[in-house]
Amino acid sequence: MATKKTTYAVGIDLGTTYSCISYLTPQGQPQTLPNTEGELSTPSVVFIDGSETIVGTEALRNSVTHPEQVISHAKRFIGDPNKCWVIGGKVYNPVDVSSAIVRKLLDGAQEFLGVPVTRAVITVPAQFSEIQRQQTVEAGRKAGLTHVDIINEPVAAALCHVLSEGMWFAELANEQTIMVFDLGGGTFDLSLVKYNKNEVRVKASGGDLHLGGLDWNLALEKYICDQFASETGLDPRLDRESLQAVTLEVEQVKRALSVRPKASVMVQHAGRRKTYGLDRHRFEELTRQLVQRTQDITLGMLKANKLGWAHVDTVLVTGGASRMPMVRDMLKRVSGTTLNTSLSPDQSICHGAAYYAGMLLSGQSLEKSSLNKEATAKLSQMKQQSVNARGLGILVRDMESQRRVPHFLIPANSPLPIAFRQRFGTVVPNQKRVHLHIVESGTSDTDPPVELGACVVDDFPSRLPVGSPIEVTIRYDEQARVHVEARELVSGKSARTTIVRKENVTQGFTEEGASADLVSAEADVAAPKVRTAGPSQSGIQQPSVPPAARATKASTFVPHPSGKPAETPPSTPRKQPTPNRPAGPAKAAEQPRRAAAPPRVKMTIPLEEADRPIPLCNHCGEPLDTRGRCPACLPGATQRKSRPQAGTAASSQPRKTRKRPPGN
Repeated sequence: MATKKTTYAVGIDLGTTYSCISYLTPQGQPQTLPNTEGELSTPSVVFIDGSETIVGTEALRNSVTHPEQVISHAKRFIGDPNKCWVIGGKVYNPVDVSSAIVRKLLDGAQEFLGVPVTRAVITVPAQFSEIQRQQTVEAGRKAGLTHVDIINEPVAAALCHVLSEGMWFAELANEQTIMVFDLGGGTFDLSLVKYNKNEVRVKASGGDLHLGGLDWNLALEKYICDQFASETGLDPRLDRESLQAVTLEVEQVKRALSVRPKASVMVQHAGRRKTYGLDRHRFEELTRQLVQRTQDITLGMLKANKLGWAHVDTVLVTGGASRMPMVRDMLKRVSGTTLNTSLSPDQSICHGAAYYAGMLLSGQSLEKSSLNKEATAKLSQMKQQSVNARGLGILVRDMESQRRVPHFLIPANSPLPIAFRQRFGTVVPNQKRVHLHIVESGTSDTDPPVELGACVVDDFPSRLPVGSPIEVTIRYDEQARVHVEARELVSGKSARTTIVRKENVTQGFTEEGASADLVSAEADVAAPKVRTAGPSQSGIQQPSVPPAARATKASTFVPHPSGKPAETPPSTPRKQPTPNRPAGPAKAAEQPRRAAAPPRVKMTIPLEEADRPIPLCNHCGEPLDTRGRCPACLPGATQRKSRPQAGTAASSQPRKTRKRPPGN
């Protein structure tokens, strides 16, 4: 029997409709663990019965008789601060519901393994924002885990594919590219993954957080209820119990139509009962638009990365909703290749998470690991690298329009971990603190940016003059979580940072990946256009400014007036960006040029309005334009640089140009 010191490699697939948990055997093979009822998959449904919380199949059974006490599909609402359920006078949010589901899985694992599970890897959709990732970690910790790591679901599927088929030690003549098509119950994830002998690297990701098997259910549900209402004049959607009964029937019909051409569904409401026959062709007609959405996202990701199907060696299909023939037929048609359906749609994600847990555990001492020496040696050689699905940056002020616009420092689909530095100048003497409003891009080009919170940077040294350069480093870690740090360049002191959520919850750095050491990135790397840079300036939503940001003069930034900021790192030619680093912002607040151009807004705007920082050139300290470029450093700026702006010190250092070699 295992001792209390034994640590197992455990992976959890926290799904929208079903969840499961697995672990690696001592030989390094994944095995799905049953819950306390002996089921390998647990419905992600919670039934609140007074002081008792019931999770799984029993909760699903009570969803018809007690629909007002049952919570399902909580994963679709994680990250939404306004979503909650009130049952029996108590309020439950998505984190509470998710933690109850994880606790159910952990109870079954403890019963099977004989020891409590305190460390696990939980999977998340690739499109999850930083807030959604943090809340997933929080749900795991509320369930009793002391150490939580996360991994993107498509990456977990790719690891399961590579490792379970013994391909990780095969001698591959060429690097292989696989497309992971993961259509689950509530989300759709898509990733392009490259692998060779010992490495799995994500090149690009896409998907839709609100597209999954549930949407096919809703299409069927609407059709059936409309039929019943037109024939009887009674609408089952007006009664919660009747609607829940239809919901369960529709789920069974969807599953049946995946394996046979016809099925029937029964509707009972207000003392009336009717049975309707449904064939696969009709089902496909009702959900044609949903299939088209998956096709558009798939082809769009290939086009965005300038790839064709000839560059894809394998199309790997996973996720419960991918069983539907209409989905697989679409993939076969557009790809022109045979699909790889070797993975279990229900268990491959948690198996991949268990593999990743084993990779992390292989760095631990053998006395603590349940893996034998051979499995530890193999897993320690395997590496994985993911990408961020969303651009990361800050809100800045457009000097001409006075709008607050997103200034993305790290583009989407950048290899992780990655960091970017930007310099700003203080605005008042002896400034002690500033506010940065951190934002992520939306899940699509048309979605507005998501404000993660206000990052309060404090503990600056005493007696700082106006315009003292502050270097801010924003980074994604290996698990796409956000860290922010600032450094005062004159003294070299680092400043503390805290991300303050909109709901006024202060999040400290978590145990894993807590250190935020500065990355030795080139400070003036120029970036390509950010694909998910959000809407145009005229369409940007303007989030309200926290009162604290308006109440203090020290909560502002203005451009650094010096033409030569302290400790400026050497520049890098724009045409040769540093590998695995962002090439710079795609959009920034448009700033006035150094040459006199009167109807421009002055650089120094009223303090009460300067609640967003203005990005500066990391080389010369001048403000950037709307494309993230420094007007003073562009070719042809020779005349401009000789005419410094009023109130701004001229630089004694030659301006940077595109052709200037590094270090000059």
